[in-house]
Amino acid sequence: MSKSDLTRRGVLRAGAAGLATPTIFSGAVWAASHSGFTNAPEGGSVTLGFNVPQTGPYADEGADELRAYELAVEHLNGGGDGGMIPTFSSKTLDGTGILGKKVEYVTGDTQTKSDAARASAKSMIEKDGAIMITGGSSSGVAVAVQGLCQEAGVIFMAGLTHSNDTTGKDRKANGFRHFFNGYMSGAALAPVLANAYGTDRKAYHLTADYTWGWTQQESIQASTEALGWSTVQNVLTPLAATDFSSYIAPVLQTDADVLVLNHYGGNMVNSLTNAVQFGLKDKIVNGKQFEIVVPLYSRLMARGAGANVKGIFGSTNWHWSLPDEGSQAFTRSFGTKYGFPPSQAAHTCYTQTLLYADAVNRAGSFNPCAVAEALEGFEFDGLGNGPTLYRAEDHQCFKDVLVVKGKENPTSEFDLLEIVEITPVSQVTYPPDHPMFGGAEASLGSCNPGA
Repeated sequence: MSKSDLTRRGVLRAGAAGLATPTIFSGAVWAASHSGFTNAPEGGSVTLGFNVPQTGPYADEGADELRAYELAVEHLNGGGDGGMIPTFSSKTLDGTGILGKKVEYVTGDTQTKSDAARASAKSMIEKDGAIMITGGSSSGVAVAVQGLCQEAGVIFMAGLTHSNDTTGKDRKANGFRHFFNGYMSGAALAPVLANAYGTDRKAYHLTADYTWGWTQQESIQASTEALGWSTVQNVLTPLAATDFSSYIAPVLQTDADVLVLNHYGGNMVNSLTNAVQFGLKDKIVNGKQFEIVVPLYSRLMARGAGANVKGIFGSTNWHWSLPDEGSQAFTRSFGTKYGFPPSQAAHTCYTQTLLYADAVNRAGSFNPCAVAEALEGFEFDGLGNGPTLYRAEDHQCFKDVLVVKGKENPTSEFDLLEIVEITPVSQVTYPPDHPMFGGAEASLGSCNPGA
């Protein structure tokens, strides 16, 4: 493709003249004075790109994300029951699409691989004209695609990504995350663990060997050690692993009395199953009942692991059983369409789509820098997590965090987790320059509108 073609398509990378424009204008000024931007929609429709793992260890999460995205598009275009649109505190969404344009979408398979995810997103931007990319389920993928979107000049609305790095050292001006992170899991979970199991515990960690696992483990270790626990060992495991027996066996040779599984998706289902098969839940070590902790839970993981999750603590971003009006509206709408309740992955992806559409409407422009400005510092409610802030300094959402536990007597295959504590947002909030998030050197940089 020639340079002129790239210019026409609006995908020149950062570094070309005029791309790194600072976000110093109001949305109205951006709309009026910066009409040229990547994939500016023409005609009566606008295209969004949904980039999810349709294969690989997180494929179950990806399938639920895609269901949620399709439901969001239906609601934005005026179909169905509207889901969370009526409960959303912002009232710009009216079923006429986004800025009056019908919403269309294209999909891609990240394969839970960063290179594949970037290639998929690049194709959606360059060939399909996607003006916003969203998706996730792997933080490695999210960080990679967020970087691509920054270069291309489109907004990235992260789906399921839990690594501190996404809105930490790898934060980008064009990227936004609704999902919580590893630090928040640690801050919410550690006091509950200390209360349930005591402050004199020895933890052995098995950790997925990529950005999410690293920052999740760091967060849980720091928060539990601050309350008196010690860490016996941290062992990294490959994302492609399916049998964790060789990693579980060495735990029995130590004096650890807690196993922390920093695994997600199919990895967590398999490692927890192996741990139970080795009899860890039935052992007494140091005069204490041996315990297993899964810091990041989901309904899909609990379903995959079945009875093995009974009594095991973890954290989650959202749960379909929440009684607030927004959560119940979304659960009802999703359940009517698909026949089962949504996962936290589905919830965050649906929410991100509505938040993007609303930001465009409030900005009066699809220009990514006008949209970014509309999202920065935006406070909202009615989307299922209570009052929420999209912090301007790092584009991280701050809201209450749920601590959950596997139910001892579930009523169905979908009713496997119970909420044991709703941790207030004040307990999980940290400064933008926190060392776990890149410190003072971490910066969003400048918004890139692209063409």
